[in-house]
Amino acid sequence: MNVLIVDDSKAMRMIIRRTLRQAGFDSWEVAEATNGVEALEKIRATNYDLVMLDWNMPEMTGIEVLETLKVEKPELTCGFITTEGTPELRQRAADAGAKFMVTKPFTEDTLRDSLQAVL
Repeated sequence: MNVLIVDDSKAMRMIIRRTLRQAGFDSWEVAEATNGVEALEKIRATNYDLVMLDWNMPEMTGIEVLETLKVEKPELTCGFITTEGTPELRQRAADAGAKFMVTKPFTEDTLRDSLQAVL
């Protein structure tokens, strides 16, 4: 599984990586991007199986990335790991094609359950 973690916080990217390992996904190849613009560049250059986005980032938000990918790579499995969780934002994410939405803070069980449901 080739995965891209997109979050402007280095600490959060490290937490997500660690939690993926703890949740049993330690064989996955994991790359990182620090914002939406960098994420789109990497996604256009590499075939990822899964993209995990933060919602609020500089230069381009996670939802803007997802809305772009809905047109460019509709088959790509994407979702959010974010502090955002209102019903309106969850609906907007679903409408844009998000397959999961994990709210920070999260546990390895929460992350595992959300990912297994879409893989």
